[in-house]
Amino acid sequence: MKSFFQEFCDKIVTLDPTIRFAGIADEDGHLVATADRKGLKPIMSQEERAQYAITAATRQFTRLRWEYLLGKVNYAMSHYAKIIRATIPIADENSRLYYVLLLSFDVDKGDVHKIIMNKVIPLVRKNTGKFLKDRPVNRS
Repeated sequence: MKSFFQEFCDKIVTLDPTIRFAGIADEDGHLVATADRKGLKPIMSQEERAQYAITAATRQFTRLRWEYLLGKVNYAMSHYAKIIRATIPIADENSRLYYVLLLSFDVDKGDVHKIIMNKVIPLVRKNTGKFLKDRPVNRS
């Protein structure tokens, strides 16, 4: 039986044909699930993805620290020559980070902002309760 996290990643990569990759990392940056678009040859190796997840979680944690002043973070995005990467925090109402949704998109093949705001974030919000419910019990 697939975990909730794996099912969620599998669902994300089917939301739009420009989505290449979806991954969920815990607040420490450890990947708990990943999915690639069918037929895709990934740009990054599993080890590189794991390293990226750690740095993305760290950056997301830092962004959440400023929400009280700047407002809620919807997502952060980097546009590289070969790929567009985005991260979406999954946090509780007190802005405590529990997970980070990592995404990658094809370059110049769609309106990434609209895809994130109209397709991805609504699915994240619909499932936030499940994310927070399924968080590990031993949180140090």
